[in-house]
Amino acid sequence: MTKHVAIRNFPPDSNVVSLRLRLLPRHREYLARWLQAGASMGLCDADVSPRTPTDSPVMLEHVLVWVRENADPAYMIRPEGMRWLVIDHVRDHKLGSFPSFEAALYCIRPVLPCGAIAAA
Repeated sequence: MTKHVAIRNFPPDSNVVSLRLRLLPRHREYLARWLQAGASMGLCDADVSPRTPTDSPVMLEHVLVWVRENADPAYMIRPEGMRWLVIDHVRDHKLGSFPSFEAALYCIRPVLPCGAIAAA
């Protein structure tokens, strides 16, 4: 089961709690397998980096992906609510929103079968 981090984006007297996905050890394991499988398709490296949203005291992680065609990170994957966003990091353009981390990676390079998730 995916763990969630509660983030308060509502007035203090509100009883609404938003949930946000976070990077788990199984995601890191899948990312390593995906990178290895995609080396021949131009995947070079990935880095899990922390970031702090301006409106939140909670530290979140995002993934930067480097490809052979570019010296700068080409893609960023980050959680957004209960989904994973893939962003063209060079052009700062949202490419898509996905229900799983694995599907987000598949969008960048389909090197592993979609649905091949790592055990938690």
